[in-house]
Amino acid sequence: MGFLILIIACNSAESPKKVVDSKPIEEKIVETFTPKYIANGFDFPVGKPDAKQYYNAQPFGENDHLGDDWNGLGGGNTDLGDPIYAIGAGYVKFAEDYGGGWGNIVRIVHFLPKGETYESFYAHCDTILAKEGQWVKRGEQIGTIGNASGIYYAHLHFEVRADTSLPVGGGYSTYTEGYLDPTEFIRKHRTVE
Repeated sequence: MGFLILIIACNSAESPKKVVDSKPIEEKIVETFTPKYIANGFDFPVGKPDAKQYYNAQPFGENDHLGDDWNGLGGGNTDLGDPIYAIGAGYVKFAEDYGGGWGNIVRIVHFLPKGETYESFYAHCDTILAKEGQWVKRGEQIGTIGNASGIYYAHLHFEVRADTSLPVGGGYSTYTEGYLDPTEFIRKHRTVE
């Protein structure tokens, strides 16, 4: 049952033609999947595990924001180059420079024990350490905080999505279907059974 859900959840409008190692992304996920990558809980993406020395400068919903903006307590660019961590175990479905105001992006699909899937989305990264097609563990460093090539002061734009097929999007919208409040999601899912 879990594998059937796994295949369906990753068959999105954005990813079916995307290939990793010359194979569709869905095949690569199934071929490389092992139970040790089931997400058994979630932590914050900065100041692991509890966002220590960071604050949420623009929470989900404020000004139609679709994520949280995590900044270091020092403000400005004091957090430029600080580590970004995977919030939970999962599969890296995208890790590259998206350009424009997004800069470097990492997208990770998380598979929970009862078959639910979620996506975590990390933007404006200075460096990307995760590779597309890689499985990561909870708390594994996947990149560093950036400023989208100087467009913004350094911060992490971070989203959690219940719909893993959503496109990159624009970061702001009154239409929030498929998007979750990241802080609320993490607090409710510190452990998952």
